[in-house]
Amino acid sequence: MLNLVSLIIGIVALVCAAIAFIPLLGWANWLIIPLAVIGAGIGAMSGSNTGRNLNLFVIVVGIVRLMIGGGIF
Repeated sequence: MLNLVSLIIGIVALVCAAIAFIPLLGWANWLIIPLAVIGAGIGAMSGSNTGRNLNLFVIVVGIVRLMIGGGIF
């Protein structure tokens, strides 16, 4: 059950991260990364690794996008 919750959080965060790739919306990653960290924490408590891995991927994508945009854009 926890893995399913983690997957849902990860999918929502991934969709939001895709939207944050639009120029001038990079600031949204400051909200998406903590959401994905919560999802990764929930996924770490479950027996499966799928939700945790999805959230870790979203965290990496968000951090790379912030690095590209200088932390704001």
